[in-house]
Amino acid sequence: MNKKEIEQILKDYHWMINSIKIMRKSLQEDGEERITAQYGVESSLPKPKGTTSDPVYREILRREKRWKKIEQYERKVKMIQDRIHVIQDEREFEVLNWLLDGKSYRWIGHHMGLSFSHIRRIRDSIVEKLANVPNGTNGTKGTNETKLIS
Repeated sequence: MNKKEIEQILKDYHWMINSIKIMRKSLQEDGEERITAQYGVESSLPKPKGTTSDPVYREILRREKRWKKIEQYERKVKMIQDRIHVIQDEREFEVLNWLLDGKSYRWIGHHMGLSFSHIRRIRDSIVEKLANVPNGTNGTKGTNETKLIS
């Protein structure tokens, strides 16, 4: 992953996590939405050419397309989670967590008593460290677990 991609994932991390949670929850709910075919006069009307008229099938296609996006979000989120262990500095770790929670640089700076530009420098340092982790490194010492700083 290059630095620009990591910066973008850090910006988008919060809403991607929320989208993943919402989509998983909606898939677990059994049939909350009821989709029915047309009955009566509407059922005898001509259907548009080139598309399927089955609303259930169309809904499945829509959800499948959405699920593929959610899988992309999960890969990006996991990539960041697998690399968190490289952030050892307390300030960097704090800034990283606030960024992942969706806070702005100004909010973080105000909270930590640092300037906006200092927060951006810390973010740049975080991105540099996350970008320098070799691909295929999951967690620490060859395990698939991410080490969290306590």
